[in-house]
Amino acid sequence: MMGRREERIFRLNDEIRALMHSEDLAAEELIMLEHLDDDAQRDLATYDQPMDRADAKETSGDVERMQQHVEDLRSEREKLESKRDRLLKKIE
Repeated sequence: MMGRREERIFRLNDEIRALMHSEDLAAEELIMLEHLDDDAQRDLATYDQPMDRADAKETSGDVERMQQHVEDLRSEREKLESKRDRLLKKIE
């Protein structure tokens, strides 16, 4: 029969796995957004039209928001990994 710590470790592992999956998806989306932003910034530099400025501003903001989201997911995952590691040490 498993104890409370072991059950908690399994739950943490599930949460960590879910965060890793979300982090991977967000990182892939960030790559796509960075490509779109590169195109928008290039158009702005080439044509410098009001629509290009608006697009460049929007895509730049999208990249910044997604970078923050990826970092938040990474930070949350690292906190859970630390918590899990502390529980593992208590079991040993």
